[in-house]
Amino acid sequence: MTNAQKIKMALAYKNMSESELARQLGTTPQAFNQRMKTDKFSSNDLERVAAVLGGKWIAEFQFPDGTKI
Repeated sequence: MTNAQKIKMALAYKNMSESELARQLGTTPQAFNQRMKTDKFSSNDLERVAAVLGGKWIAEFQFPDGTKI
């Protein structure tokens, strides 16, 4: 699943539009929509999206033995 798909799911969960998220992030809906199309988000971007949505972004590698990096 792409990050853009995850953002769309989180928006649906929070009942927020992509345009509203863009405005709260300090960007235009058009610019944010373009980022969604290209799916180009840094970890910092995803952390900011999560914060606006009232959540937390966690990215890690998990291995079968329970190791997380």
